[in-house]
Amino acid sequence: MQQWGAAQIIDLNGNAASEKANSAWIKNMQAAAESANRNPLYARAMADASADLPEMNSPKGKLLTLTANEAYQVKYSDGTVQNLEELLAETGLEGSDVSTVHETFFDKLARFLTNPVVVTLLLTIAALGLAIELFSPGFGVPGTIGIISLTLFFFGHIVSGLAGFETLILFIIGFVLLITELIVPGGVLGVIGGALMVISLLFAGKSVVHMAYSIIIALAIAIIGMVILVKFFGKNLHLFSKLVLKDATTSEEGYVSNVNRIDLIGKEGITLTPLRPSGTVLINDERIDVVSEGNYIDADKKVRVIEVEGSRIVVREIKEKEGEKE
Repeated sequence: MQQWGAAQIIDLNGNAASEKANSAWIKNMQAAAESANRNPLYARAMADASADLPEMNSPKGKLLTLTANEAYQVKYSDGTVQNLEELLAETGLEGSDVSTVHETFFDKLARFLTNPVVVTLLLTIAALGLAIELFSPGFGVPGTIGIISLTLFFFGHIVSGLAGFETLILFIIGFVLLITELIVPGGVLGVIGGALMVISLLFAGKSVVHMAYSIIIALAIAIIGMVILVKFFGKNLHLFSKLVLKDATTSEEGYVSNVNRIDLIGKEGITLTPLRPSGTVLINDERIDVVSEGNYIDADKKVRVIEVEGSRIVVREIKEKEGEKE
Protein backbone atom coordinates (compact mmCIF):
# COMPACT_ATOMS: atom_id res chain seq x y z
CA MET A 1 0.00 0.00 0.00
CA GLN A 2 1.61 3.24 -1.13
CA GLN A 3 -0.81 5.58 0.68
CA TRP A 4 -3.80 5.50 2.97
CA GLY A 5 -6.27 7.85 4.61
CA ALA A 6 -9.14 10.09 3.35
CA ALA A 7 -11.74 7.91 5.08
CA GLN A 8 -14.73 10.23 5.23
CA ILE A 9 -18.17 8.61 4.74
CA ILE A 10 -19.89 9.32 1.43
CA ASP A 11 -23.40 8.43 0.23
CA LEU A 12 -24.45 6.58 -2.94
CA ASN A 13 -24.20 9.80 -4.96
CA GLY A 14 -20.60 10.43 -3.91
CA ASN A 15 -21.49 13.27 -1.53
CA ALA A 16 -20.43 13.57 2.10
CA ALA A 17 -22.74 11.75 4.49
CA SER A 18 -24.84 13.53 7.09
CA GLU A 19 -23.13 15.23 10.02
CA LYS A 20 -24.64 12.70 12.41
CA ALA A 21 -23.29 9.70 10.49
CA ASN A 22 -19.86 11.26 9.98
CA SER A 23 -19.59 12.23 13.66
CA ALA A 24 -20.10 8.64 14.73
CA TRP A 25 -17.54 7.48 12.16
CA ILE A 26 -14.93 9.98 13.40
CA LYS A 27 -15.36 8.66 16.95
CA ASN A 28 -14.90 5.11 15.69
CA MET A 29 -11.71 6.11 13.88
CA GLN A 30 -10.32 7.71 17.03
CA ALA A 31 -11.29 4.72 19.18
CA ALA A 32 -9.59 2.32 16.75
CA ALA A 33 -6.37 4.37 16.85
CA GLU A 34 -6.40 4.52 20.63
CA SER A 35 -6.97 0.76 20.95
CA ALA A 36 -3.82 0.20 18.81
CA ASN A 37 -1.83 2.76 20.82
CA ARG A 38 -1.70 5.18 17.88
CA ASN A 39 -2.13 8.94 18.00
CA PRO A 40 -5.89 9.52 17.44
CA LEU A 41 -5.22 12.96 15.98
CA TYR A 42 -4.20 11.48 12.64
CA ALA A 43 -7.12 9.07 12.53
CA ARG A 44 -9.48 11.98 13.12
CA ALA A 45 -7.84 14.03 10.36
CA MET A 46 -8.47 11.18 7.90
CA ALA A 47 -12.24 11.47 8.43
CA ASP A 48 -12.69 15.08 9.55
CA ALA A 49 -11.81 17.88 7.12
CA SER A 50 -11.98 20.43 9.94
CA ALA A 51 -8.79 19.00 11.51
CA ASP A 52 -5.68 21.14 10.85
CA LEU A 53 -2.38 19.34 10.18
CA PRO A 54 -0.39 21.60 7.82
CA GLU A 55 2.85 19.79 8.71
CA MET A 56 1.39 16.66 7.10
CA ASN A 57 0.20 18.59 4.03
CA SER A 58 -3.37 18.42 5.38
CA PRO A 59 -4.52 21.93 6.27
CA LYS A 60 -8.04 22.64 7.49
CA GLY A 61 -10.60 21.68 4.85
CA LYS A 62 -8.54 18.78 3.47
CA LEU A 63 -8.66 15.13 4.57
CA LEU A 64 -5.39 13.56 5.68
CA THR A 65 -3.73 11.04 3.37
CA LEU A 66 -0.44 9.43 4.41
CA THR A 67 2.26 7.96 2.22
CA ALA A 68 4.04 4.81 3.32
CA ASN A 69 6.95 6.84 4.76
CA GLU A 70 4.63 9.32 6.48
CA ALA A 71 2.63 6.51 8.04
CA TYR A 72 5.87 5.01 9.39
CA GLN A 73 6.97 8.40 10.76
CA VAL A 74 3.77 8.92 12.77
CA LYS A 75 3.83 5.25 13.88
CA TYR A 76 0.75 4.26 11.90
CA SER A 77 2.85 1.67 10.09
CA ASP A 78 5.47 -0.80 11.31
CA GLY A 79 7.36 -0.69 8.05
CA THR A 80 7.07 -1.33 4.32
CA VAL A 81 7.90 -4.54 2.47
CA GLN A 82 7.99 -5.30 -1.23
CA ASN A 83 6.53 -8.80 -1.28
CA LEU A 84 5.14 -11.66 0.77
CA GLU A 85 8.56 -13.19 1.44
CA GLU A 86 9.80 -9.95 3.02
CA LEU A 87 6.65 -9.76 5.11
CA LEU A 88 7.15 -13.30 6.43
CA ALA A 89 10.76 -12.48 7.24
CA GLU A 90 9.84 -9.25 9.05
CA THR A 91 7.20 -11.01 11.13
CA GLY A 92 9.33 -14.05 11.92
CA LEU A 93 7.19 -16.44 9.95
CA GLU A 94 9.78 -17.69 7.49
CA GLY A 95 9.21 -21.29 6.45
CA SER A 96 5.49 -21.20 7.23
CA ASP A 97 3.06 -22.93 4.90
CA VAL A 98 1.29 -20.36 2.74
CA SER A 99 -2.04 -21.20 1.12
CA THR A 100 -3.09 -19.10 -1.84
CA VAL A 101 -6.81 -18.86 -2.49
CA HIS A 102 -7.72 -18.24 -6.11
CA GLU A 103 -11.09 -16.93 -7.24
CA THR A 104 -13.03 -19.77 -8.85
CA PHE A 105 -15.30 -19.52 -11.86
CA PHE A 106 -18.35 -19.73 -9.60
CA ASP A 107 -16.98 -16.90 -7.44
CA LYS A 108 -16.56 -14.72 -10.52
CA LEU A 109 -20.02 -15.69 -11.77
CA ALA A 110 -21.57 -14.90 -8.39
CA ARG A 111 -19.85 -11.50 -8.31
CA PHE A 112 -21.22 -10.76 -11.79
CA LEU A 113 -24.74 -11.94 -10.95
CA THR A 114 -24.91 -9.77 -7.81
CA ASN A 115 -24.08 -6.59 -9.70
CA PRO A 116 -27.05 -4.19 -9.15
CA VAL A 117 -27.53 -3.69 -12.91
CA VAL A 118 -27.47 -7.45 -13.57
CA VAL A 119 -29.87 -8.05 -10.67
CA THR A 120 -32.38 -5.61 -12.15
CA LEU A 121 -31.99 -7.23 -15.57
CA LEU A 122 -32.53 -10.75 -14.18
CA LEU A 123 -35.65 -9.76 -12.25
CA THR A 124 -37.03 -7.91 -15.27
CA ILE A 125 -36.51 -10.93 -17.56
CA ALA A 126 -38.07 -13.22 -14.93
CA ALA A 127 -41.13 -11.01 -14.43
CA LEU A 128 -41.63 -10.45 -18.16
CA GLY A 129 -41.16 -14.14 -19.01
CA LEU A 130 -43.65 -15.33 -16.39
CA ALA A 131 -46.11 -12.62 -17.40
CA ILE A 132 -45.95 -13.66 -21.07
CA GLU A 133 -46.41 -17.27 -20.00
CA LEU A 134 -49.86 -16.37 -18.65
CA PHE A 135 -50.92 -15.71 -22.25
CA SER A 136 -49.49 -18.96 -23.61
CA PRO A 137 -51.01 -22.44 -23.60
CA GLY A 138 -49.13 -24.86 -21.38
CA PHE A 139 -45.63 -23.96 -20.19
CA GLY A 140 -43.19 -22.80 -22.86
CA VAL A 141 -40.07 -20.79 -23.60
CA PRO A 142 -41.02 -17.52 -21.82
CA GLY A 143 -41.75 -19.31 -18.55
CA THR A 144 -38.55 -21.37 -18.82
CA ILE A 145 -36.48 -18.22 -19.35
CA GLY A 146 -38.17 -16.62 -16.35
CA ILE A 147 -37.37 -19.61 -14.12
CA ILE A 148 -33.74 -19.64 -15.31
CA SER A 149 -33.41 -15.92 -14.51
CA LEU A 150 -34.71 -16.45 -10.98
CA THR A 151 -32.39 -19.44 -10.55
CA LEU A 152 -29.37 -17.34 -11.59
CA PHE A 153 -30.46 -14.58 -9.21
CA PHE A 154 -30.64 -16.86 -6.18
CA PHE A 155 -27.55 -18.81 -7.22
CA GLY A 156 -25.42 -15.66 -7.34
CA HIS A 157 -26.66 -14.35 -4.02
CA ILE A 158 -26.38 -17.68 -2.19
CA VAL A 159 -22.85 -18.42 -3.49
CA SER A 160 -21.69 -14.90 -2.61
CA GLY A 161 -23.09 -15.28 0.90
CA LEU A 162 -25.58 -12.45 0.56
CA ALA A 163 -28.56 -14.78 0.93
CA GLY A 164 -29.29 -18.10 2.55
CA PHE A 165 -31.40 -21.02 1.47
CA GLU A 166 -34.19 -19.73 3.71
CA THR A 167 -34.80 -16.84 1.27
CA LEU A 168 -35.07 -19.32 -1.62
CA ILE A 169 -37.48 -21.52 0.36
CA LEU A 170 -39.55 -18.46 1.27
CA PHE A 171 -39.74 -17.46 -2.40
CA ILE A 172 -40.79 -20.96 -3.48
CA ILE A 173 -43.55 -21.04 -0.84
CA GLY A 174 -44.82 -17.66 -2.02
CA PHE A 175 -44.72 -18.78 -5.67
CA VAL A 176 -46.69 -21.95 -4.89
CA LEU A 177 -49.32 -19.92 -3.00
CA LEU A 178 -49.60 -17.51 -5.94
CA ILE A 179 -50.10 -20.35 -8.43
CA THR A 180 -52.69 -21.88 -6.09
CA GLU A 181 -54.54 -18.57 -6.06
CA LEU A 182 -54.69 -18.56 -9.86
CA ILE A 183 -56.20 -22.04 -9.87
CA VAL A 184 -58.48 -21.63 -6.85
CA PRO A 185 -59.49 -17.93 -6.76
CA GLY A 186 -60.09 -16.40 -3.36
CA GLY A 187 -57.70 -13.50 -2.88
CA VAL A 188 -56.00 -14.33 0.42
CA LEU A 189 -53.49 -16.89 -0.89
CA GLY A 190 -52.46 -14.58 -3.73
CA VAL A 191 -51.78 -11.65 -1.40
CA ILE A 192 -49.79 -13.81 1.03
CA GLY A 193 -47.85 -15.48 -1.78
CA GLY A 194 -46.96 -12.20 -3.48
CA ALA A 195 -45.87 -10.67 -0.16
CA LEU A 196 -43.61 -13.65 0.62
CA MET A 197 -41.99 -13.45 -2.81
CA VAL A 198 -41.28 -9.71 -2.48
CA ILE A 199 -39.91 -10.11 1.06
CA SER A 200 -37.67 -12.95 -0.10
CA LEU A 201 -36.22 -10.85 -2.92
CA LEU A 202 -35.76 -7.80 -0.71
CA PHE A 203 -33.66 -9.62 1.86
CA ALA A 204 -31.70 -11.66 -0.69
CA GLY A 205 -29.83 -8.68 -2.16
CA LYS A 206 -26.97 -6.51 -0.98
CA SER A 207 -29.26 -3.61 -0.17
CA VAL A 208 -32.99 -3.55 0.56
CA VAL A 209 -33.23 -0.16 -1.16
CA HIS A 210 -31.50 -1.39 -4.33
CA MET A 211 -33.66 -4.50 -4.38
CA ALA A 212 -36.81 -2.41 -3.96
CA TYR A 213 -35.85 -0.32 -7.00
CA SER A 214 -35.07 -3.47 -9.01
CA ILE A 215 -38.41 -5.09 -8.11
CA ILE A 216 -40.38 -1.95 -8.99
CA ILE A 217 -38.63 -1.67 -12.36
CA ALA A 218 -39.19 -5.38 -13.12
CA LEU A 219 -42.89 -5.25 -12.23
CA ALA A 220 -43.42 -2.03 -14.20
CA ILE A 221 -41.89 -3.52 -17.34
CA ALA A 222 -43.89 -6.75 -16.89
CA ILE A 223 -47.14 -4.79 -16.58
CA ILE A 224 -46.31 -2.74 -19.67
CA GLY A 225 -45.59 -5.96 -21.56
CA MET A 226 -48.95 -7.45 -20.53
CA VAL A 227 -50.80 -4.30 -21.61
CA ILE A 228 -49.08 -4.41 -25.01
CA LEU A 229 -50.03 -8.07 -25.48
CA VAL A 230 -53.68 -7.35 -24.65
CA LYS A 231 -54.14 -4.02 -26.43
CA PHE A 232 -52.02 -4.47 -29.56
CA PHE A 233 -51.88 -8.23 -30.07
CA GLY A 234 -55.32 -9.15 -28.74
CA LYS A 235 -53.95 -11.81 -26.40
CA ASN A 236 -56.04 -13.24 -23.57
CA LEU A 237 -54.94 -14.73 -20.30
CA HIS A 238 -54.80 -18.38 -21.28
CA LEU A 239 -54.56 -19.55 -17.67
CA PHE A 240 -57.90 -17.98 -16.80
CA SER A 241 -59.61 -19.44 -19.87
CA LYS A 242 -59.74 -22.78 -18.08
CA LEU A 243 -61.72 -21.17 -15.28
CA VAL A 244 -64.31 -19.49 -17.51
CA LEU A 245 -67.22 -21.34 -19.17
CA LYS A 246 -67.18 -20.35 -22.84
CA ASP A 247 -69.82 -22.75 -24.20
CA ALA A 248 -73.08 -21.07 -25.22
CA THR A 249 -76.42 -22.80 -25.72
CA THR A 250 -77.06 -21.18 -29.08
CA SER A 251 -79.27 -22.45 -31.86
CA GLU A 252 -76.19 -22.50 -34.13
CA GLU A 253 -74.62 -25.06 -31.82
CA GLY A 254 -77.81 -27.14 -31.80
CA TYR A 255 -79.12 -25.92 -28.44
CA VAL A 256 -82.76 -24.77 -28.27
CA SER A 257 -84.92 -24.10 -25.24
CA ASN A 258 -88.10 -25.12 -27.12
CA VAL A 259 -89.35 -26.03 -30.61
CA ASN A 260 -90.82 -23.14 -32.58
CA ARG A 261 -93.87 -24.81 -34.24
CA ILE A 262 -94.48 -22.30 -37.00
CA ASP A 263 -95.60 -25.22 -39.17
CA LEU A 264 -98.87 -25.25 -37.18
CA ILE A 265 -100.00 -21.80 -38.34
CA GLY A 266 -103.28 -22.09 -40.22
CA LYS A 267 -103.97 -25.68 -39.19
CA GLU A 268 -107.23 -26.69 -37.58
CA GLY A 269 -107.92 -28.93 -34.63
CA ILE A 270 -110.42 -29.91 -31.89
CA THR A 271 -110.18 -28.71 -28.32
CA LEU A 272 -109.78 -31.67 -25.97
CA THR A 273 -110.19 -29.49 -22.90
CA PRO A 274 -111.81 -26.12 -22.32
CA LEU A 275 -109.50 -23.20 -23.03
CA ARG A 276 -109.56 -20.82 -20.03
CA PRO A 277 -107.63 -19.49 -21.98
CA SER A 278 -105.08 -22.35 -22.01
CA GLY A 279 -105.75 -25.98 -22.67
CA THR A 280 -105.12 -28.87 -25.02
CA VAL A 281 -105.96 -29.21 -28.69
CA LEU A 282 -105.77 -32.23 -30.98
CA ILE A 283 -104.21 -31.37 -34.34
CA ASN A 284 -103.46 -34.18 -36.77
CA ASP A 285 -103.61 -36.72 -33.95
CA GLU A 286 -101.08 -34.69 -31.90
CA ARG A 287 -101.94 -33.27 -28.48
CA ILE A 288 -100.70 -29.69 -28.30
CA ASP A 289 -100.84 -27.18 -25.46
CA VAL A 290 -102.35 -23.92 -26.70
CA VAL A 291 -103.93 -20.68 -25.54
CA SER A 292 -106.92 -18.83 -26.93
CA GLU A 293 -106.89 -15.16 -27.88
CA GLY A 294 -108.23 -14.51 -24.41
CA ASN A 295 -111.81 -15.70 -24.62
CA TYR A 296 -113.23 -18.93 -23.23
CA ILE A 297 -113.55 -21.86 -25.67
CA ASP A 298 -115.37 -24.98 -24.64
CA ALA A 299 -114.18 -28.53 -25.29
CA ASP A 300 -114.91 -30.28 -28.62
CA LYS A 301 -114.77 -27.02 -30.54
CA LYS A 302 -113.03 -26.50 -33.84
CA VAL A 303 -110.12 -24.05 -33.65
CA ARG A 304 -107.46 -22.74 -35.97
CA VAL A 305 -103.86 -21.82 -35.13
CA ILE A 306 -103.34 -18.13 -35.85
CA GLU A 307 -100.01 -17.35 -34.16
CA VAL A 308 -96.90 -19.11 -32.87
CA GLU A 309 -94.35 -17.37 -30.59
CA GLY A 310 -91.85 -19.88 -29.31
CA SER A 311 -93.76 -22.29 -27.07
CA ARG A 312 -96.86 -20.07 -27.11
CA ILE A 313 -99.39 -21.33 -29.69
CA VAL A 314 -102.48 -19.12 -30.08
CA VAL A 315 -105.76 -20.48 -31.50
CA ARG A 316 -109.11 -18.97 -32.50
CA GLU A 317 -112.48 -20.72 -32.51
CA ILE A 318 -114.02 -21.46 -35.92
CA LYS A 319 -117.61 -20.26 -35.86
CA GLU A 320 -119.97 -22.69 -37.57
CA LYS A 321 -123.25 -20.78 -37.28
CA GLU A 322 -124.39 -19.02 -40.41
CA GLY A 323 -123.77 -15.27 -40.38
CA GLU A 324 -121.09 -15.37 -37.66
CA LYS A 325 -117.61 -14.33 -38.51
CA GLU A 326 -114.52 -16.05 -37.38
